[in-house]
Amino acid sequence: MLKKFSIDYIAMPQHSNRLLTHLTDDPVEAEEFLMHLLMAGGCIREIRHEGRALSGPQSDKMIRLAAEQVASLMLRRSLGLDAVEIQNRFGFAA
Repeated sequence: MLKKFSIDYIAMPQHSNRLLTHLTDDPVEAEEFLMHLLMAGGCIREIRHEGRALSGPQSDKMIRLAAEQVASLMLRRSLGLDAVEIQNRFGFAA
């Protein structure tokens, strides 16, 4: 059975060009996986939903949300801020 989300990526692009695919039915897990790829410097090649490649704006929206979550996490850790302060000062949802 086809998984709802498929993310094609290269885990360590500086060492290999091996294309891998992460499969999940959970949109939250897909976003968390994108967060981990961003933090680790992975290369995101394509995001598919129910077998169809997301359009540029749709893909960008998912990546932007993941990037905002990464930024929020970094601010929370580095500055000791809570979710409300992060939202008020930087505009990121925590």
